[in-house]
Amino acid sequence: MEQKNKLIYIGIAILVIVLIGAYGLIMKEKDNLPKKVLIETSEGNIELELYADKSPATVENFLKYVNSGFYDGLVFHRVIDGFMIQGGGFLPNGQEKATSAPIKLESNNGLKNLNGTIAMARTSDPNSATSQFFINAADNSFLDYVARNEGYAVFGKVTQGMDVVMKLSKVQTTVKNRMEDWPAEDVIISRISII
Repeated sequence: MEQKNKLIYIGIAILVIVLIGAYGLIMKEKDNLPKKVLIETSEGNIELELYADKSPATVENFLKYVNSGFYDGLVFHRVIDGFMIQGGGFLPNGQEKATSAPIKLESNNGLKNLNGTIAMARTSDPNSATSQFFINAADNSFLDYVARNEGYAVFGKVTQGMDVVMKLSKVQTTVKNRMEDWPAEDVIISRISII
């Protein structure tokens, strides 16, 4: 009986060591996620710093789309002066691009929707974000996580090219495929790449 208990304790100790090691590898992998990306657009470039430490799943999801070239050739399809610019889901002809499965919302991460931050777009379902993102063109505190509002998950901020963001937020818009606030002249995302 005593021998059996010893074996159980040894087994538990080994399991704990393995779990601690696995956790360390996961954290190291998150630390190794790229920290900056470049959005090249038809109107200029926007450089972003990503917060993998605060929004690990969101950053990982965004980078999967970046690495696959998913965003190349898409447009900023929704721009609202004094609010934000949104892209990452539609081709210039208004066709929506097929995405991977949605991710779990990470809005309760302490980050705020301040001017120049990037966050994931979603539907009324909090856990519905896929590829679409928006860059805040103002302080939008009503988009932040609070007790009765799930909010929108911020996962980075603009470090260069805020002038491009502000310029895009003011372009003339029209209605395309029943979607309002679509730029009258296409704002193309040439590519998004890790830098």
